Amino acid sequence: MRVHFVKTRLVWYIISLLIIVPGLVSLVWQGLNLGIDFTGGTLLELEYKQVPAIEQVRAALKEKGLGNAGIQAAEGNRILIRTVALAEKDRDEVLKAIREKTGDFNLRREDKVGPVIGKELLRNALLALGIAIVLMIIYISWRFEFWSGLSAIAALLHDVLVVIGVFSLLQLEVDSAFVAAILTIIGYSINDTIVIFDRIRENLLKRRKDQEVEDVINSSIYQTFGRTINTVLTVVFVLVALLVFGGETIYNFVLAMLIGVLSGTYSSICTASPLWFDLRRYAKKA
Repeated sequence: MRVHFVKTRLVWYIISLLIIVPGLVSLVWQGLNLGIDFTGGTLLELEYKQVPAIEQVRAALKEKGLGNAGIQAAEGNRILIRTVALAEKDRDEVLKAIREKTGDFNLRREDKVGPVIGKELLRNALLALGIAIVLMIIYISWRFEFWSGLSAIAALLHDVLVVIGVFSLLQLEVDSAFVAAILTIIGYSINDTIVIFDRIRENLLKRRKDQEVEDVINSSIYQTFGRTINTVLTVVFVLVALLVFGGETIYNFVLAMLIGVLSGTYSSICTASPLWFDLRRYAKKA
């Protein structure tokens, strides 16, 4: 059975709202679980004679309830650890646990990371997102029409709200990698939407007089359907593999990407084009 995505658009709008609204409620009610990139914390630099496996360090941190700490290998047999803010007593216990798991080391540096950097990062991310949205609207409006640009941006915001909402509901940690994932999702989603819009424009030029616009849009979606599904499956296979085998360090980043890619595919097919049809129709009536 062939689904008519435009004529059943109310169903897709309702599904989107059922996904987005709980996330927005959670966002207002409990907010996001911000990582130390945004809230500040403690930075520890450990120097070893022989660098241990990252898994050993993480196992020691897990014992102290710091499983989400950032761990990075550096030059000169050093390990950098970023955790929530630690009192002196807590820091000593953490260092003791690490020493028991990994062997002796020298504490080269201990810094307190303030939230000022996090605020600057958030401000720059929002600024970059705003500039990107304005430029995309200008480009899509020039390439197609203004309503195409508006519906494409609405689809992008749909994907962003889905990812942010899920992270808020599950209280998963949000850090700088999450911001990178959001920006990557935007780039992926807009590309898929543009491909469908391009096919719609081509088919509208060849439309028969007795052919409805809804049918042209639906045919265009199906003509790009194979490409869309093949592309998303290729990406999803890689992301699922990373989610299972990539470890905790990149888990939240990969999960955000996976949710965003699936949402982006859904919005490109079920939201962007039907929304463009509605906006265009209401604009002509106005």
